[in-house]
Amino acid sequence: MDLSRIILGTVTTEKAERMKIKDKRVVTLNVALKATKIDVKNALKKFYDVDVESVRVMRVPPKVRSIGRGKVMEKRHRAKKVMITLKPKSKALDISVFQ
Repeated sequence: MDLSRIILGTVTTEKAERMKIKDKRVVTLNVALKATKIDVKNALKKFYDVDVESVRVMRVPPKVRSIGRGKVMEKRHRAKKVMITLKPKSKALDISVFQ
């Protein structure tokens, strides 16, 4: 998979922001559906020059609503999120700086 298309952006929820402030090393990102832990780690090292200690992956299922006669409508598409713990000696992750 092309490493430049793996990281889609950051997750901006209360919990993600709280973890970022509290631990100062845990960052939550949206990634491509076919991305693996190794792909995410390599992309962060190549494009953002940060050292990753661990990568935890979460799949978010789609939220569907039935609209009658066996038809369903997707209200929220499926996604994949990762929680990244940076090494203590690593610099902070700045998504806006893409090398």
